[in-house]
Amino acid sequence: MNPLFEKIGRALAGFLSRERHVHSAAPVTPPDQLVKSLVPGDVVLVEGSSQVSAAIKYLTQSTWSHAALYVGPPGSGLLVDPSHCFIEADLVSGVRTVGIEPFMTVPTRICRPVGLGAADRRAIIDFALRQLGHRYDLRNIVDLARYLLPTPPVPTKWRRRMIALGSGDPTRAICSTLIAQAFQSINYPVLPTVEHRAAATQQCPDCVDEVLHIRHYSLFVPRDFDLSPYFEIIKPALEENFDYRVLHWQAEGGAP
Repeated sequence: MNPLFEKIGRALAGFLSRERHVHSAAPVTPPDQLVKSLVPGDVVLVEGSSQVSAAIKYLTQSTWSHAALYVGPPGSGLLVDPSHCFIEADLVSGVRTVGIEPFMTVPTRICRPVGLGAADRRAIIDFALRQLGHRYDLRNIVDLARYLLPTPPVPTKWRRRMIALGSGDPTRAICSTLIAQAFQSINYPVLPTVEHRAAATQQCPDCVDEVLHIRHYSLFVPRDFDLSPYFEIIKPALEENFDYRVLHWQAEGGAP
């Protein structure tokens, strides 16, 4: 990449990474409850509050602006830093490992792939580990910045492709494409294109075959893991024997 373009991209990355106050109706999951509910291979979606999060939310028409891959509990030995348990692609730092701290004050959602064995989970994690140190696609940063001031009336059918604009360099990952590639490495579906082909036989004249087509990894966005029929949504509040009968409610008169 042109050195000047690289410098502009990094300056934009620093600007777009700045946090801003965003009111969210979704509750924040306590960090200990969040970690307790996770298993290796889970995808954690994040409702970010940075400048770039606003662009991603607009372009994807979704609450979720970031995604991270859970690799195992702190101290599991998979990562160099024993306190880290997630892999993510950061706008400034590139593909890196982090602990629970970045997710302690923001709404999150756990998306769990269904039917994976231990070997499959490890293969997904190993793929992501091999990407450590790769940089965020700075051309995507320039593309995203164009949709902030002001937010343009981009037709819905084009919004997903706005995220995909960029160099296409496989060593320059963004958060959702990094994780999508990891799952595609073992042919696990995220949100494939489905084609129905006629497969009529004498015994079954109305039968059709369902054929899945792999979508290019650059077109994946964080919300795809939420929408995917192959990922289960895990709600930590319900994982600990939730019982509505023990909740404390405020009475109309003010006394509990």
